[in-house]
Amino acid sequence: MDVYLPIANLSVNGLVIVLLGALTGVLSGLFGVGGGFLTTPLLIFYGVPPTVAAASASTQVTGASVSGVLAHNRRGGVDYRMGAVTIAGGMIGSGIGALLFRFFQSIGQIDTVISILYVVMLGAIGTLMAREAWGTLRADKKGERPRAAKRRHHPLVAALPGRWRFYRSGLYISPLAPLILGALVGILTMLMGVGGGFMLVPAMLYILGMSAGVVVGTSLFNILFVTMVTTMMHALTTKAVDLVLAALLLLGSVSGAQIGTQMAQKVKPEMLRLILAVIVLLIALRMLWGLGVRPDEIYTVTPL
Repeated sequence: MDVYLPIANLSVNGLVIVLLGALTGVLSGLFGVGGGFLTTPLLIFYGVPPTVAAASASTQVTGASVSGVLAHNRRGGVDYRMGAVTIAGGMIGSGIGALLFRFFQSIGQIDTVISILYVVMLGAIGTLMAREAWGTLRADKKGERPRAAKRRHHPLVAALPGRWRFYRSGLYISPLAPLILGALVGILTMLMGVGGGFMLVPAMLYILGMSAGVVVGTSLFNILFVTMVTTMMHALTTKAVDLVLAALLLLGSVSGAQIGTQMAQKVKPEMLRLILAVIVLLIALRMLWGLGVRPDEIYTVTPL
């Protein structure tokens, strides 16, 4: 079933794209991540231009975040004040990211920049996740259980001027910290087409010191609005959002997420984190290999 993607300017097998969306949906439900950081590289491997893959993947993440926010809201797992500050930062970051995207696009280096960002981010995150998961599994095998460290914000956060109370998160910190964090995530969302949850959740836990019970819900609340803004930014500035591609991905990811959620209940969380770390590292290595291999077509023609 061939489907023409008007913005990507190529024909693809629609069933393959739906299955690819279903795969990222399964991973989303299985590992508790947005899946956007896997969607973009997989689309690139399939042959979709990196600019279109990054811009269109953020649309899929927006749709997938809605149900998550509603579910966490029902149990009081969203800090809306913290979310509002990170969203404000994300909007600022999206504007900066749009300028950077256009700049790298104008000098013909945006595809390389996207690939390098993925190699660095996925390599670092995959390594940290693998170390933590492997350490936990080894401790369990020996019958030990590491004592949970007391959650506290980073000393640099404490040094920032002006403080607000974030009651749901149990914090009394400067709003500049989540604002800056949101801006960084907004820039990366614009450049990489990711929701940012795989970066935002660890940062909220280990830098801001947020309560674990509200981190995921607040992160999804932030992702929902920031990806909406970045999608509109891409549509207005880069013109790289392919709605046909996004619709096919969303169709697969909605059903895949339900399957992943059921599977997640049958596997140990530590083992899930280790498997996810391996998948992330394999994708990073594949993209690194792609950066050093001579492409099939050395020259490409792009419209002005």
